[in-house]
Amino acid sequence: MTQRSLDSIPIIALRGLRVCFVAGTLGQGGAERQLYYMLKSLAEAGARVRLLSLTQGEFYEESIRKLGVPVTWIGQSGNKLVRLVRLIRELRTSPVDILQSQHFHTNIYVALAGRCLGIPHLGAMRSTGSNEVAMTGRLLGPLCLRWPKAIAANSQVAIQYATAQGISSARLHHLPNALDTSVFHPVGRPERTPVRVVAVGRLGPEKRFDRFLRTLAAVRRMSPMPLEGILVGDGPLRAELEAKGEELGLRGSVQFHGAVSDMMTVYPRADVLMLTSDWEGTPNVLLEAMATGLPVLATRVGGVPQVVRDNSTGFLVDVADEDRLAVRLRELIENHALRARMGAAGIQFVEQHYSLASLPAALAALYEKVRA
Repeated sequence: MTQRSLDSIPIIALRGLRVCFVAGTLGQGGAERQLYYMLKSLAEAGARVRLLSLTQGEFYEESIRKLGVPVTWIGQSGNKLVRLVRLIRELRTSPVDILQSQHFHTNIYVALAGRCLGIPHLGAMRSTGSNEVAMTGRLLGPLCLRWPKAIAANSQVAIQYATAQGISSARLHHLPNALDTSVFHPVGRPERTPVRVVAVGRLGPEKRFDRFLRTLAAVRRMSPMPLEGILVGDGPLRAELEAKGEELGLRGSVQFHGAVSDMMTVYPRADVLMLTSDWEGTPNVLLEAMATGLPVLATRVGGVPQVVRDNSTGFLVDVADEDRLAVRLRELIENHALRARMGAAGIQFVEQHYSLASLPAALAALYEKVRA
């Protein structure tokens, strides 16, 4: 098959195409938001879409149903073989042209069902690849990587990892995250005090919000500029992080918001977004924040450098260099003009490279390759 640009592939190729997604969860996460965007784009392009989920009653289920996309629960049993049999039964009852996994750990179901029924299928990698294999387990992790005939990854880092593990590059496809820029749109940010720094994510060990808190405390000691932190998210480390904030003298200076369903109630109140993770794929939060005009200070991990352009849309810092994080954060909070310049560059970058309008063409191109 000859290579063609995405723009030359007609969206009409999606009309009537029967696509079934398999999701491990419909909770309030980045992978689930991207699933919603894909289902929405496919349904609007005239594809016949359905979703099979291992969970039920979670955050995105109602929104997906409102798109007119049927959602079927196949996770009644915790036994993987029983789930696989139910998946195959559903696909035999309602045949599809494409079977697509949305989470790495559901790759095994999609690969086995696709091979059993002769359906072109896609696995998924939503992070760096290496951490997904490790988290899925010593036995199941490698199978989730190797068994799908094709894999869609949202970061080049994941593709590089898979290639290093011996996966043919012909089986690996880059499907970047998309963003609805009608929802996440530019907002005005006058020069104001205190300057507010926001961090967003699950309060788990990989996000390293302890690093975020230590950086805030360090900058408060070195800068006369009033500074506050906003931490959005929930998770197993919340109590530990709240205690860490107290220990660092941040009482009253850091707001712990918990999970927030509408981030456009948060981003306009912030002046800088900070990401302090040890590893990432392509974080949705970066695209969302940049689309509103927030400059970004982030650790140089995973697919982050593909999104944050150092010294243009924000600053990148090596993951272990907390002193440099503090220096860069001080630069941002003390220089409103710098924040405004980086914020404007971020808006332009997201609109050019990650707009939701480009998603149907990207999916049409991907499905053409997989079916071929």
